Amino acid sequence: MKVFEKNIRKVEPYVPGEQPQRKVIKLNTNENPYAPAPGVTKALEEMDTDRLRLYPDPTAAPLVNALADFYHVNPDQVFVGVGSDDVLSMCFLTFFNSEKPIFFPDITYSFYKVWADLYRIPYECQKLDRDFKIVKEDYYKENGGVIFPNPNAPTGLFEELDDVEDIIAHNQDVIVIVDEAYVDFAGRSAMELIDKYDNLIIVQTFSKARSMAGMRIGYAISNSVLIKYLNDVKYSFNSYTMNQTSLVCGVETLKDKAYFEECVNKIIETREWAKEELKNLGFHCLDSKSNFIFAMHPDYDAKELFEALKENDIYVRFWGSERIEQYMRISVGTKEEMEAMFAFLKEYMSR
Repeated sequence: MKVFEKNIRKVEPYVPGEQPQRKVIKLNTNENPYAPAPGVTKALEEMDTDRLRLYPDPTAAPLVNALADFYHVNPDQVFVGVGSDDVLSMCFLTFFNSEKPIFFPDITYSFYKVWADLYRIPYECQKLDRDFKIVKEDYYKENGGVIFPNPNAPTGLFEELDDVEDIIAHNQDVIVIVDEAYVDFAGRSAMELIDKYDNLIIVQTFSKARSMAGMRIGYAISNSVLIKYLNDVKYSFNSYTMNQTSLVCGVETLKDKAYFEECVNKIIETREWAKEELKNLGFHCLDSKSNFIFAMHPDYDAKELFEALKENDIYVRFWGSERIEQYMRISVGTKEEMEAMFAFLKEYMSR
């Protein structure tokens, strides 16, 4: 080992889902199968490209104001970043600085461990129960902060708002972050608790329900004090986080609530149909409230199924991690994409 290597920060990085560069049935990264709102296309066509030679607004005011209007909060309660990953990373860096460990579930978004390791934040994983649900009492212990997704990923299970509030209420001396990347497909958001708890931060994204994963837009909503702290860190890290195109398109997609609701409802309808189809094939499915399904088959090895699907240009997600080694995560595609997957599974299982 070179002498200088001892001073290099080494972490085990997050591994994103595959992004094949050819046309496949892509059900592995929870993208929305439908196009963004029509107004986004129009905005891109009409965009003044001369503006691209200038730095974007460092405050991202057009998008911040649009989000504030959408959620009926003040602009100083909104923080935006390059996808919810950027927002969450800034939250870890800003708020999790105690010597006490932060808490998050043992089966959850795997980036949490990466950020904790990167920023040298101590953490303890709280074990989900045998049904993969959060045990809220495990979060009553002393800690340095709490974060969990709702619905959880990769399980897709949704915790009702009363249980979410119970965790927040038992942790009012630390920051609690509820990561709601998939909440639009589920139920009541914890957003309605923002005014009740001054330690609560809600993080959401445009990547799932709003069909804009390629634009990289995420946001946090909290009280003005916590948002100011977030912005202080952001401006110390990178003042110009949001590019001009994302700002324009982000504002535009918020205008079309009817299209947003139509796409969400189509995905929910397809998800519920697909869960029944999987059950008919003998799969065990968790009761996902997200835009993906977490499923296993008692008679087929998950890795073998994953590889067989991939060989036939159908991409799903497989980890092989402890406790979930026999599960696959299947993003909800269009009805036609899901039918193609089921046609393959039926043929494969009849061999």
